[in-house]
Amino acid sequence: MNSSSPRSTDTAGSPSSTQSAIQDRIAQQRAGRRRGMIIAAIIAVLALVAVGVFVLTQRSGDSAGAGGAGELTRLRIGDTAQSDYQDAIVEVGRENGLDLEFINFDDPYLPNTALLEGEVDANAFQHIAWLSSFNSENDSDITPLFSTNISQWGLYSSTVDDVEELPDGARIAMPDDPSNFSRALFILQSAGLLEISDEEGFYPTEEQITANPKNIEFTRLAHESVQTAYEDPSVDGVVVGTDDFDPALGITVDDALQAEDPEAASSVPYTIIVATMPDRAEEPVWEQLEATYRDQRVIDAFNEEKRGQASYVERPREDLLDALEELDGARAS
Repeated sequence: MNSSSPRSTDTAGSPSSTQSAIQDRIAQQRAGRRRGMIIAAIIAVLALVAVGVFVLTQRSGDSAGAGGAGELTRLRIGDTAQSDYQDAIVEVGRENGLDLEFINFDDPYLPNTALLEGEVDANAFQHIAWLSSFNSENDSDITPLFSTNISQWGLYSSTVDDVEELPDGARIAMPDDPSNFSRALFILQSAGLLEISDEEGFYPTEEQITANPKNIEFTRLAHESVQTAYEDPSVDGVVVGTDDFDPALGITVDDALQAEDPEAASSVPYTIIVATMPDRAEEPVWEQLEATYRDQRVIDAFNEEKRGQASYVERPREDLLDALEELDGARAS
């Protein structure tokens, strides 16, 4: 007779406890797999969200670059001297959709040369008479866009208070460039110091002087240097724009022995303009630039800089083109 005891299902190590342990491990593995699948699903969803955000951001950026509110049109403008007035133009220009940069040159011929060579988009330093002279000498066709201002020129002296007091043989400093030398001759004529032949129109030269009762001698200097001769003891007077003087001197147009009238029709050739090449003259961007120059904040900055010795003027472009054509015709005849 077999004396061994029957198997117990309640003792550790028994088949029933082993089966229970196996089932527990299987349950844990299944739970782990479910957690892994859930985590993977979450990662996949987050990845899809990230891709969507990236695409939307890219599209948003593309829209802004293609004409969004933050887009600015860049323009480089040639000029001759850095100033707070330029800073005001740049600041207001950004509000009008423009990214403006002024490129300032020491030589007054270079802003036009830079325009011809495509280094700047426009320039804003010259009057129409200067432009006519430059175009003629360089066989170029730079054209006016709109007017900005006009300086009031006059005859000034640090030694006398009246034209009649100028001595015989008085030395008068004047700009040496053709257009401004002619302008100075007209001022001396209006002061009664000279008589000039009418045949030379807008561009009389020294050879066209028909009377010089005081035997005035002309000291020709670079335009930007004329005002420095004001206190030179060897010079009796200077013909120059009032706003060209050092502000420390406190000189105003009321100090002129003879001044020109900036509002007169004869002063139109001396209107300062913004100019560009003719193939770009009809671009819509110039309307934005003109609106910038016409902004009262820009005008205020100009008046502060010029101390009231130059005037902002708004002349129709047709008048500027007519004046340029008339000057070109006078030069050619």
